Amino acid sequence: MRAKRIRNTPGNEKGQSLVEFALVVPLLLILVFGIAEFGRAWMTQNILTGAAREAVRLLAVPAPRGGPNAANLRAVAVLASAGITADNVVVIDVIVDGVVSVRVDYNIPVVVVGFIPGLDCTTIPLTSTTTMRREY
Repeated sequence: MRAKRIRNTPGNEKGQSLVEFALVVPLLLILVFGIAEFGRAWMTQNILTGAAREAVRLLAVPAPRGGPNAANLRAVAVLASAGITADNVVVIDVIVDGVVSVRVDYNIPVVVVGFIPGLDCTTIPLTSTTTMRREY
């Protein structure tokens, strides 16, 4: 017995590549934009951590440096150097039992609102807290 040979004709597959491309591109774009937003949020979180460290260091050293107001100004200056506006930033400093703590809160605006499924908010809240022991 001879096996039948199946012959594919190019006419039967017209448009197949276009349909596959149309199915894959939205998923690929969601993945790319999701990675970009995550990277932006991670970078902003690192900047908040740096600002909190700078502010808490001013409060932890014994030299007179202006007190809590100077710490707030320093945190805002670090954030401003990274392009983060101070109107969305909240700096909270706490001094308890020789321990100084600074918390920096920021709501990062989402660039691709509505494009990523499940991400219905316009901002993502980020917080960074740094604690140091006061030096006497």
